[in-house]
Amino acid sequence: MTSPVLPRAGKPLAIAAAIAAAFTVSAHAQEKKLDSVVVTATRSPQIAREVLADNVVITSEEIARSGGNSLADVLQRQRGIELVRNGGPGAQSSVFIRGTDNKQNIVLVDGVRVGSATAGGASWNAIPLSQIERVEIVYGPLSTMYGADAVGGVVQIFTKQGDGAPVVTASAGAGSYGTRSTDAGVSGSSDGFRYAIRAGHEQSDGFSATKRGNFSFNPDRDGYSNTSASGQFGYQLAKGHELGATFLHSVLKNQFDSGPTMDDRGRTRVGAYSIYAKNKLMPNWDSHLQLSQSADHSTNDASFGHTEYDTDQTTLSWQNNFMFGTNVLQAIVEHRKEEVDSSVPSMVRDRTTNSVALAYQMRSGAHLGAVSLRGDDSSQFGSRTTGSVSYGYRLTSALRVNASAGTSFRAPTFNELYFPNFGIPTLRPEKGRNAEIGMYYEDGASQYSAVYYRNRLTDLLVFTPVCPVTPAAFPIGCTYNVNEALISGLSLGASTTAGQFTFRGSLDFQDPKDETTGRRLARRAKKHGTLAVDYKAGDVTTGAELVFSGDRFDNVTNTNRLGGYGVLNLHVGYDLSKDWSLFARWNNVFDKNYELARLFATAGSNVFVGVRYAMK
Repeated sequence: MTSPVLPRAGKPLAIAAAIAAAFTVSAHAQEKKLDSVVVTATRSPQIAREVLADNVVITSEEIARSGGNSLADVLQRQRGIELVRNGGPGAQSSVFIRGTDNKQNIVLVDGVRVGSATAGGASWNAIPLSQIERVEIVYGPLSTMYGADAVGGVVQIFTKQGDGAPVVTASAGAGSYGTRSTDAGVSGSSDGFRYAIRAGHEQSDGFSATKRGNFSFNPDRDGYSNTSASGQFGYQLAKGHELGATFLHSVLKNQFDSGPTMDDRGRTRVGAYSIYAKNKLMPNWDSHLQLSQSADHSTNDASFGHTEYDTDQTTLSWQNNFMFGTNVLQAIVEHRKEEVDSSVPSMVRDRTTNSVALAYQMRSGAHLGAVSLRGDDSSQFGSRTTGSVSYGYRLTSALRVNASAGTSFRAPTFNELYFPNFGIPTLRPEKGRNAEIGMYYEDGASQYSAVYYRNRLTDLLVFTPVCPVTPAAFPIGCTYNVNEALISGLSLGASTTAGQFTFRGSLDFQDPKDETTGRRLARRAKKHGTLAVDYKAGDVTTGAELVFSGDRFDNVTNTNRLGGYGVLNLHVGYDLSKDWSLFARWNNVFDKNYELARLFATAGSNVFVGVRYAMK
């Protein structure tokens, strides 16, 4: 089929005008919604309209509308987010935040840091959407809160938390490419004990991950299966004193192409486990002690042989919040150990990081302020100090302006340091300096935001085919601290409700530039965004969304161009009764042929339908 005619990427002002026109109506008569809460920005619950860091919250309702799609697909529909994927939903995926690389962002699951110390970044394809209650995206450097790698932002995933009378939920669905899924859970609380537990399974026959022309092209189908479970448990010993535990366990089995003849297969296990104690030690002193461990274990049996790369991260964290009226002083002490086990002997390594951080958050009348400082001492690369300062001013009860500046750093991955004939143990961490200014409007029915940022990166780690150390010793090249980059951009977001309609949209203009070479950073578009509308009439909810992007380059030399694209998706839901509902989603309605990575396939027009039960 032919694709719809979209606004050309070269006409950003026309697109911006279209978005502005769509959101000029504001339903002030609508009852004001309850204030949402953001945890990730300050590591403590905070009313969203008082959070100085730029952020987006993805609600459980939005996740439910996504049908059978992956977490990476849901993130792609948010402002400031770009997706790279080597095939279908079960394939290796990377998420770029505000033009930064997948390795320059942190992922948390219920406060537990997850990711691979070898490849860097999280295994997005192995994090099941069925286990997620909500997601917070906080943009900009958060190294003062979370240490290394929080250069472009932090994504925190929250699983279900029990509260009140028992609630049972379940869903089942099926769709194109032989996709099917089921999940069920129960949650609640009683006599000081709260609980939530959920399990799910999904699988798909898939489609070929590669296209003709790819050196590893194989026309076989590359499917996947994922089995997962999550849980949260808490017990209130006394008022202000709680002990608890959380877990997420997911096993992904996927097929991929690394050669023309073999049925290449991989297995990835992602886990996040914690025990914690929350205590109100004094009326103005809250303590949160947490011991956690995460796992990112990957095994491949492919044309290139059998490989294993296992990362385990163990963290002991003690956070103390001291309240002085409306102001908060935070003191954080952390110890984190990363351990790698591998079928490659030189990769069997570990490193530890000890950290101390102080942060102060101020609220006085129309003024909001925050300042933070952190020191990280690594057994591998020594000490690093990061800091940030933010200020906000409420022009009205609904309109606020923010300005902030902060520093960050990214630690080299174990692959960059130790992989045979590639790694260099003396690599330095990347360093980032970010400054931004933003304007935010929220009146309960409408939300608008505009943020301009400049993130300068030095000692950028970039692959070079001719290694500057000893070229003969690195036949395939190496990653080295050779470049500087400047990522600047304007991020626009809007949503409003008018009667039975809800309109949403985002538009990002960015210039992700390698200042050493003058070229654009690989796999980043200069313009990308979304447009969406939802309509609710009685028991029926329906909607449409358009995800679009300008062109990108698949390599650092900017010789392999990926064309721009626009993909239209439709969804509908119908409430059969108080507890039962039907849902359906039609993705890529016009069967757009596009690429997120060069010569890797993406899904054509496909549907997913299902039934959901939620005891109310």
